[in-house]
Parts: sequence; C-alpha cells; structure tokens
Amino acid sequence: MTYEIRPERSPDAAAIRELTDMAFRGTKHSSGTEGAIIDALRTAGALTLSLVATMDGEIVGHVAFSPVTFDGVDIGWLGLGPISVRPDLQGEGIGSALINEGTGHLRRLGVPGCVLLGDPNYYRRFGFESDPAIRYQGVPPEYFMRISLDGSQPAGDAAFHLAFSI
Repeated sequence: MTYEIRPERSPDAAAIRELTDMAFRGTKHSSGTEGAIIDALRTAGALTLSLVATMDGEIVGHVAFSPVTFDGVDIGWLGLGPISVRPDLQGEGIGSALINEGTGHLRRLGVPGCVLLGDPNYYRRFGFESDPAIRYQGVPPEYFMRISLDGSQPAGDAAFHLAFSI
C-alpha cells in the first residue's frame, strides 16, 4: 500500500469532513461532532497543523493538532485529534504514519509537547504517557496522555480549544 502524507490544502476541507464523519460513525467513543470540530478549528484559525494521507489522489487519513492550555495559560503545547482513517483502511498503518509525521513536524517547529485523549494501549507506542501532573476533567486519568518534545513537564488542568465544545 502506497500513500503520501502532506499538509492540508484549502480544497481538502470537504473531503476531510466527509472522511472524519465516516471514520467516527457508529464508534462508541465518538461524540458525532469530530468533523464539525475540525471545521470550527479551521474557521477559528486554530488548526495549527493538519496533515492528510492520500492514495491515488484521494484523502484516506487525517490528523489535526490545535492549541491547548494548562490552567488557562497557553504554554505552546498542542492537542492531537481528531485523527481519522477511512474505515476499510484502518489497521494498515496510516494512522500511525500520520501520528509519527505529525509529532516529527511538531519537533521541527519547536513545539514543546502534545496531549491527547485516547486509548493508552494504542498511543503508548508513540511515546505518549499518562502524567498525574496534568488533568482533563471528566475522563479517567490514564486516557489523557502527553508527550514532551523538549523535556518540559506541564502541570495543571488541560483544556482543548473552544471548538471541542461543539
């Protein structure tokens, strides 16, 4: 399987929305608003990094990175998500490639770190880990994870961009 990972381009927005809605449809952990969240982040100018995976010109995967705060303060950290892969291609390594490319890109940009809300069994393989010093209200602490890209260790209550409250 051959795919290319590249930054989102403006004509990609509709395909990203369609892919995201399709990828999350019917999943037990979905709010059903993931596509709308990405659109709202884009509209707010808060989609810091948006990468797509393409096969034969078709978008088959997407990952978004946007600002997060700790105790209401922006310290330059980003949040990973939503991430989506076309359902018939899930498990083929596209999501892993998007995460690795995304975190590598963040390192090159000098971003100090990244947090996410997700399955610890999946995300640990990328270096994400739970940290009792950071909290995300309403979820078990082991599902809120971070990766420090510069050695910094944030503390406090984390909050994603307001677009996540859709």
